[in-house]
Amino acid sequence: MSDSDDISEFGFIVDRISRGEVPIKNIERELICPSCKELFTHPLILPCQHSVCHKCAKELLLSREDANTETDSEFSNPATPVSSPRARRLSSASVERLDRLSRTASLRRSFGRKGWKRTIHSQGVTTFPCPSCKRDIDLGERGISGLFRNFTLETIVERYRQAARAAVAIMCNLCKAPPSEATKSCMDCKASYCNECFKLHHPWGTPKAQHEYVGPTTNFRPKVLMCPEHEMEKVTMYCEVCRRPVCHLCKLGGSHANHKVTSMSSAYKVLKYVLLSCQQEKLSKSIGYLISKEDQVKAQIFQLEHMIDQTERNGERSRREATDLIERLCSILEQRKMKLIKSIEDSRTSKLERLRYQMDEYQGMLENSGLVGYAQEVLKETDQSCFVQTAKQLHTRIRMATESLKTFQPAAEPSFTEFTLDVSREEELLKELSFTNVPDAPVIDQKQSRLYDEGIICWQQPGGTPPADYYKLEYRKLDQDGDCVWQSTEDVSGTSKIVSNLDTNSSYLFRVKGCKNSSYSDYSKEVVFCTPPAPVFRFLFDENCGYNSDHLVLSKQRDSVESVAGLPLLLGAERIMVGSYISLDFITGDTGITKGKYYWAFHVDASSYLVKVGVVSDTKLQEWFHSPRDINSPRYDHDSGHDSGSEDIALEHSQPFTFVTIGMRKFFIPRSPSTSCTESCDRFLSMPNRIGICLDYDKGKVSFHDGDNMQCLYERRVECSGTMYPAFGLMGGGSVHLEELVAMKELIYKI
Repeated sequence: MSDSDDISEFGFIVDRISRGEVPIKNIERELICPSCKELFTHPLILPCQHSVCHKCAKELLLSREDANTETDSEFSNPATPVSSPRARRLSSASVERLDRLSRTASLRRSFGRKGWKRTIHSQGVTTFPCPSCKRDIDLGERGISGLFRNFTLETIVERYRQAARAAVAIMCNLCKAPPSEATKSCMDCKASYCNECFKLHHPWGTPKAQHEYVGPTTNFRPKVLMCPEHEMEKVTMYCEVCRRPVCHLCKLGGSHANHKVTSMSSAYKVLKYVLLSCQQEKLSKSIGYLISKEDQVKAQIFQLEHMIDQTERNGERSRREATDLIERLCSILEQRKMKLIKSIEDSRTSKLERLRYQMDEYQGMLENSGLVGYAQEVLKETDQSCFVQTAKQLHTRIRMATESLKTFQPAAEPSFTEFTLDVSREEELLKELSFTNVPDAPVIDQKQSRLYDEGIICWQQPGGTPPADYYKLEYRKLDQDGDCVWQSTEDVSGTSKIVSNLDTNSSYLFRVKGCKNSSYSDYSKEVVFCTPPAPVFRFLFDENCGYNSDHLVLSKQRDSVESVAGLPLLLGAERIMVGSYISLDFITGDTGITKGKYYWAFHVDASSYLVKVGVVSDTKLQEWFHSPRDINSPRYDHDSGHDSGSEDIALEHSQPFTFVTIGMRKFFIPRSPSTSCTESCDRFLSMPNRIGICLDYDKGKVSFHDGDNMQCLYERRVECSGTMYPAFGLMGGGSVHLEELVAMKELIYKI
């Protein structure tokens, strides 16, 4: 069978493109590399089943190595926008590493696998994130060479290229100018030929006549897959454990030595049959579903276009607002700067004036200048009246100058320490400048949240951050078709919300977001909650039916019961020593079930020694309480110190009661008559945080569930006669607490 036949099922869309039935852009999205955003070139299949170009894989590996080796560098160069990641200019160090990687691959082929291990170990980086799913891909010790080429995708890309260019013909490689249009391409010669050249170079009766030829193409892939671990070996077998092609050396002494393998032809037939027969109906159904949802998809596209427009406008508005606020801060800083600078300049001018005046005064004290010269001239005055008029002022100035010399003090200090600014607080505030009006995404509290046919969802802000103004809770039901849309509750001012009218035996997805100052936070992480298989049965513990106040302590609200070792148990110690029977203290619900299907939940204290939980009919209760030595009753256990399994005596027959044992942080599944001693350890499960019981009265079945994920732990038939009651038996220290929704007659939670 030819290669074109092998991929006919995968390339049918390309055929439709060539006939004009499907727009080219519809298939092009599937053939574009998520890294370089161009059509795949030599695509490789990653372990996560996504594909990436061979060159892009090398560049991703090198970029991870660059990130590891260039962290905390002293300087960084701004990135230059380019149209494609392939077109970006790599640094010289990256180019050298790319060459080294290629040379190392060649050396590995020459020196073998052992030398390759040492080389790869020296490289250090063997992981990079998948461009599609963002998961870290570990290439292992073989690196990129350990990945398979996606030949199927490569062929589809080539067929797409041929359909897309339609009028662009492939020319013969052997014709002299001008070349003729090629009609065939030889996969062995890796060349394209016209009819004449093909006959000339592939004559009948020669080995070349047996070459494989296809329609004109430029994609010459290898004829067979080669083993990535043993490059000279062809893959001839299929490992059913690892689900990948392997060679005979892998089976003989490699990593698949102990695995089950089949021949490639057998695996091809089986997988081909599975794909064509088992998946055809599902594929047709899925395609039909997509076609039927065309109007919904168009509406969603319109919604996305509207959201894109809103995002652009809101982003531009937010950018303007942020720019205006920062410019306002800059304006305030500029005004403050001018005021502070003016204060400094005024102080500087004042100090200089006083110091210069003082310097002039001291200059006058010098001989033949200033005050001294003036005094000498005054003393020459002979007119008495004029001398008297001037002498007093002169005397005062001379006295002040003399005193100034004796106690010299500068008129001003040259220091400007009073103008020192402390901006450390402001710097910290500016560093922390952020969009404080956007709250952090809340976190749904799975421990506090409870979900039944109605329930409550609780959440909180992470890290003690302040709460938002209000919250929006959204939820949707999970189903196979995915038709259910998100439902939104009214605005919630607190951190919890009651949700009603939920379907039983279903799974729901919840998320919540906060709003502060008209800005919404991101959605919280989506959390799945499961509803029980039936409506909730509400009851309280009954203190009038078999309740032993000497051994049991009932809470005031009758929603919890505790077993305590009282004086009667101490007085019965002698009877216990001689091998008598120890009594389980039972208590039942105050409400019974006569029809329908109901569910209730509770949790058992982790320190409880022995607790039995289940259901019992009213007639059997009367027998137990009036026949104190009923050995078939789970009310009595022989003094063994552990679960004796007495309630399992008649498991083959339906009984009017069923119990399971819980204690010592274990959940004991009742043993069947065929259970061997070696299988008994499989009956011990870790005690769930919450335990649920579902009674189907009409079908006569009772099941025990993990109350957190609604997983069924144990199920068996029960004889439903009369009224069936929830029943609990305790011995030694222990306690049982009903869930709040079970103990409440209406949905009122204590948060």
